Amino acid sequence: MTNAGQISQEVDTIARTIWGEARGEGERGMHAVANVIMNRARVGGWWGNSPVEVCLKPAQFSAWNRNDPNFDLARKVTTQDPQFRLALQIAGRAIAGTLDDITGGATHYFNPNVVLPSWASALTRLTDIGNHRFYV
Repeated sequence: MTNAGQISQEVDTIARTIWGEARGEGERGMHAVANVIMNRARVGGWWGNSPVEVCLKPAQFSAWNRNDPNFDLARKVTTQDPQFRLALQIAGRAIAGTLDDITGGATHYFNPNVVLPSWASALTRLTDIGNHRFYV
């Protein structure tokens, strides 16, 4: 884990979520996942009223599901990993309010190569970024 004295819990949790969900998607893909987190926090309610609540909401981000292979990896990753350092930068920008929303307001996404969730047909597809489809 990173040093809690240097990185806020909020930035750390968002970065671990971004890393666990999209580290293979490059900067743009990680940026888009951060947008979804922040959009959900902005909407609030069921998802949670803060970015940390949104990230840790059960069954919402697979990287936090205990049975997901990324669960232990996301908890243990350090700043030695360049993708995690990038995730920390993106998370910091998200918290500072300087991260543009490249998703158009998306609150949902999925990788169609992995799953086709039942909710997808009920929502509006906004954009594809990397291997993820983004919806609202």
